[in-house]
Amino acid sequence: MSPAGPSSTNASADVAKALSRVRARIEAAARRAGRDPDMVTLIGVTKTVDAARVREAVRAGLRDVGENRVQEAESKRAALEGLDVRWHLIGHLQSNKASRAAGLFDCIHSVDRDDLAGRLDRAAAGGAPLPVLVQVDLGREPTKHGVVEHELAALVDRLRRLSHLKLSGLMTIPPEADEPEASRPYFRRLRELRDGLRTAAGDLPDLSMGMTGDFEVAVEEGATLVRVGRALFGERPPVTS
Repeated sequence: MSPAGPSSTNASADVAKALSRVRARIEAAARRAGRDPDMVTLIGVTKTVDAARVREAVRAGLRDVGENRVQEAESKRAALEGLDVRWHLIGHLQSNKASRAAGLFDCIHSVDRDDLAGRLDRAAAGGAPLPVLVQVDLGREPTKHGVVEHELAALVDRLRRLSHLKLSGLMTIPPEADEPEASRPYFRRLRELRDGLRTAAGDLPDLSMGMTGDFEVAVEEGATLVRVGRALFGERPPVTS
């Protein structure tokens, strides 16, 4: 056996165990809140994670992969071609990359302005409507993106009028905190905003909220999409210039 064999086997087992642990935590949090665990989708955040490890996670049962950047997703999607994966863009999207993103991702979580919505709508023409979520800035941090609360309704109305996009819900990233409970007010507020925007048709089913440090709180507050990286793949390597 080549030297790569045992380490590859160990890596596969580690990813599978991590996936099982995270899913068990999601299930427990859902049951605490009286929710069906099957209503929560786990998105594995694969920023800086090499394609081989992502492949192992998919083989272990991960079906939803989240990337922060268009270029990194392009290379990984090519490397994982043929596997049953749904690709989510969870990072900030520049308007000049909207066309590439529309052809690459199955869902975009970070729509936060009118011009981006228009570009995505034009790029998605000719195919099935592209699912999108509106990113809401609840923490009002200068380093975070998102539409502010008082502008949310107008952007939602704009998206509902675009024929090539399918608005499915809201997303937020709360301020970083040492304790998971610190995120609860932000998750609860996002749910309240979503509920206030729903129509009699019962749209806006999705709430994308919760990451490694606070996803259990997010599930308790109604998350349908949780974005988990470190708990699945470990700490990211330091960024080098």
